[in-house]
Amino acid sequence: MRFFAATLTPLVLAVVSPAFAQTPDHSAHRRTPPEEQQMQAPDPHSGHDMSGATSPPAPQHDPHAGHDMPGMTAPQAPQDPAQAPHDMPGMTMPQAQEADPDEGHDMSTMPGMMWPSSPPAAPGPNVETSADNAGRPPETPPPPSANADPAHAADLYFDPQVMAAARGQLLAENGDIRTSVVILDRLEATFGEGADGYVWDAQGWYGGDINRFWWKSEGEGAINGELESGEIEALYSRAFTPYFDFQAGVRQRYTPEADRTDLVVGVQGLAPYWFEVDVAAFLSNEGEFSARAEAEYDLRLTQRLILQPRAEIDFSAEDVPELATGSGLTNAELGVRLRYEIRREFAPYVGIEWSSSFGDTRDYVEARGEDAEDTRLVLGVRAWF
Repeated sequence: MRFFAATLTPLVLAVVSPAFAQTPDHSAHRRTPPEEQQMQAPDPHSGHDMSGATSPPAPQHDPHAGHDMPGMTAPQAPQDPAQAPHDMPGMTMPQAQEADPDEGHDMSTMPGMMWPSSPPAAPGPNVETSADNAGRPPETPPPPSANADPAHAADLYFDPQVMAAARGQLLAENGDIRTSVVILDRLEATFGEGADGYVWDAQGWYGGDINRFWWKSEGEGAINGELESGEIEALYSRAFTPYFDFQAGVRQRYTPEADRTDLVVGVQGLAPYWFEVDVAAFLSNEGEFSARAEAEYDLRLTQRLILQPRAEIDFSAEDVPELATGSGLTNAELGVRLRYEIRREFAPYVGIEWSSSFGDTRDYVEARGEDAEDTRLVLGVRAWF
C-alpha cells in the first residue's frame, strides 16, 4: 500500500496542478474605495531609471475628475519624450492640430479687413462738394406747398399776435437785450506852465449788440476862466465785426470865435493787442474837412493798478483862420496816466501829458499869445455806470 500511495501521489498532483493553475482570479472584482485606488494605482514609470530627472510638482486635484462629460473632447497634451518608448497596442492617438499663425491677433482694426457680419456703412448726406460728379442723383427743389403755409406753424393753432409777442420775448431773453452805459473816461484838472485848467471826455450808448445810439462829449477850459472849446456828438452805431462799430451822425462844436455843425463818419472799437481806437472824419456846414484819431491801451500792473498810455492827433484839409487852424497836422497830445481802481466803476489817477501844435496852426496859436507847446501834470478820476 505504501508503495502504491507513493507511486500515485505524484501522478495525481501532476493532473490536478494545471487545473488549479487555470482557476480565474476574482480579486479584481472586489470594489476598492477611491482612496485605495489612488494609493494602489500602478506607476507607469516603474522600472525606469530616473535618477537624473527632476521630479515635477505634484498636480493639483482636478475637481472634475471622475465626471462623465459626453461630447467633450479633451485637448491633446504634448508628448513627453520620456513616455515615447511605451507601446500601447490598440490605442490611436489623435493627430495634433497645426498651430494657427494668426491665433490671438486682433485683425478687426487692420486696413481693408471687414468681417462678414459687419453691416454696411450708412450713406452720408447728399451735400454738394468739389468731388461731385454727374453720376450723383440730382436734388429737386422743395415743393411749392412747403412755402405756402405761414412761416411759423404755431400760428395755425394759436392767435398770431400772441405768438408774435411770445417770439419777441424769447428773442429779448436770448440776446436781443437793450442795455446802456455811461463812461466818464477823463475828468481831470491840469497844472502846467500856463493857466491851470480842466478837461472832460465822456461817452455812452444805448441799444443792443448790433445797433446802438452813441453819444460823445469832450471839452476843456481854464480854471476860473472861460470855456475854450466844447463839443457833443449824436451817432448811430452798428457793429460790422465782433470788435468794431461803424458810426455816423452829427457833431456840434463851440469855441469863443465860432460854432460849427459837422457830419460825422467814423469807426470805433478794439484793435488787435487790446488797443482801443476811435477814428472819425468831419465835414462842417462851412465845407471844412477835418479828422481825428485817438488810441489808448490799458497795461495792468496788478489787478487794481493800471498804466494807460494815450495818444490823440488832429488833421485839417485846409486853413481855417477863424478857428486858428492850419492845414495838415494841427495838434497832437501824448500822455500816460496811472490809475488805481478802488472799484471797477471808480478809479482816481495821476499822470503827465504833453501837447503841441504844428504848421500854420502853431503860428495862429503863438499869434494869439498862447503857448504852442505845453507839458502838464494831470489829476483826475475815471468812472462808469
